[in-house]
Amino acid sequence: MQPTVAGAVPTIDSKSLGQALVSSGSLTEKDLQRVLQMKSSNADNTPISSLLIRLGLVSETTMSQQLAALLDLPLISAKQFPDEPLLSEHLSFRFLKEHCALPIALQDDSLQVAIGRPGEAFTLAALRHASGYEIEPCIGVCTELENAIERLYGEGNSQMGNILAEVSPDTNDEDQDIEQLKDMASEAPVIRLVNLIIQRAVESRASDIHIEPFENSLKVRYRVDGVLHDSEAPPVNMSPAVISRVKLMAKLNIAERRLPQDGRIEMRLQGKDLDIRVSTVPTMFGESVVLRLLDRESVALDFDTLGFDAGLLQQLNTVLNIPHGMLIVTGPTGSGKTTTLYTALNQLNTETSKLITVEDPAEYHLEGINQIQIKPAIGLTFTSALRSIVRQDPDVIMVGEMRDLETARICVQSALTGHIVLSTLHTNDAASSITRLLEMGIEEYLLTSTLNAAIGQRLVRKLCPHCREAYTPLSEIIREMGLDNLHSGSDSPMQLYHPVGCQHCADSGYKGRLAIIELLVMDDELRRLVLQRADAGTLMKQARASGMHSMYEDGCRKALQGHTSIEEVIRVTQES
Repeated sequence: MQPTVAGAVPTIDSKSLGQALVSSGSLTEKDLQRVLQMKSSNADNTPISSLLIRLGLVSETTMSQQLAALLDLPLISAKQFPDEPLLSEHLSFRFLKEHCALPIALQDDSLQVAIGRPGEAFTLAALRHASGYEIEPCIGVCTELENAIERLYGEGNSQMGNILAEVSPDTNDEDQDIEQLKDMASEAPVIRLVNLIIQRAVESRASDIHIEPFENSLKVRYRVDGVLHDSEAPPVNMSPAVISRVKLMAKLNIAERRLPQDGRIEMRLQGKDLDIRVSTVPTMFGESVVLRLLDRESVALDFDTLGFDAGLLQQLNTVLNIPHGMLIVTGPTGSGKTTTLYTALNQLNTETSKLITVEDPAEYHLEGINQIQIKPAIGLTFTSALRSIVRQDPDVIMVGEMRDLETARICVQSALTGHIVLSTLHTNDAASSITRLLEMGIEEYLLTSTLNAAIGQRLVRKLCPHCREAYTPLSEIIREMGLDNLHSGSDSPMQLYHPVGCQHCADSGYKGRLAIIELLVMDDELRRLVLQRADAGTLMKQARASGMHSMYEDGCRKALQGHTSIEEVIRVTQES
């Protein structure tokens, strides 16, 4: 769909845009029909793009990407916005804000303008008349454009600033009682403020939101692809209102500010069903809140997607086909252990098998699997649940984490009596999981009889395929990092890749994550060393002699393949 005249943007009919969103998986057919019916019954002139965003069915970023593709116009990111206003003496702040249009660049006789709501011919005609330039339209995300218009042409107020301007003066009082806090948390501006914080997290693909009160500031940070980034935050006097609103949404006791609390929020935002885990802990200047965003629809329970190459996958499938024994996944918090276990469960989930899990919490719901959420307050612990489920005659048991000797003993006994047992441990590598179980008190002869394999893993950020940049590393770097062994036998020069940054990855150079993995499979020589209580270093040395690749080596292979950068591999493996 090409513009026929310079500066003219063709109109997209509602049905075409809706079908394009459905085809891309950004919108369900059911939601599209509901919106089309609403639009026709109310004779609403609001564009369908604005309706879908307002109803939370599609994110602004997704909508902008789809409009740019359909109209064959460039998509402009916030990084490309000007630092100074263009033609401010000719262009009205009110007009630009109302029509979501931001001048980007002057080139000879043309003015490049980013628009958030294409299809309004009047907007471009008015801009051409007011500026005296031919208009070259491009597409931008409306919220980003509005914030930039406020900063460049207005009084510098952001979307959050506009919301804060509506907050009642009572919010400044730091000694509110419980009823005041409830009233404040239920005010429309505070509700919109918290929704905006969550919305921005979803748009930036964040896995966590950290809301942290300090003496003179309130920090809001998003963890994107494992790395924390600062974001625009409300003033510190808004801390009680914001935190109380989150606690109300999670059905927590807002009167209790001295003890940690855990809760859950289920909400639909931008077309996604979000399951948000909420954790609060008391700090010196208020309660620190962390929201963990779980988007069940985006989780790919597939070993290839997770980062298992063909060789590793073949070894793992062999282990999973053993009808009894333990498979342990190890790594620090946030290394993807649970996702790996769920993927293994998904593969083992057949009509002929009964699967039961014991988790804290149950992060994802899988069809055909009996999942138990432990509740220590009423006596339902890992240990008590495990004792009961063994009598349920399961074929596969998954235990969220082996936290103590009693839980570990029941797992070992279950593996001895013909069950497949999957679980996690917090250790630095696969070999350390064996010594950890021995240190906990598991007898050597029981461990050698039941442990089939241990997986050690970390998550590294994936390079954005649209902007990664190849380079040839220095020979000294190749030798120092041990890359020469991984590249031997190839006639082509070695290539690694740098992150660059573009509109597809929010200018970070990375988009998404994948696992770097080591798979330690028990063999007779390793069992002999376990019986001798050999240390983790000796076990690792023997496993590598038997053909195991370490996490660092797996990461270097993925760097050579262009999936990640060598700096990212070093960052993650050196942290362990």
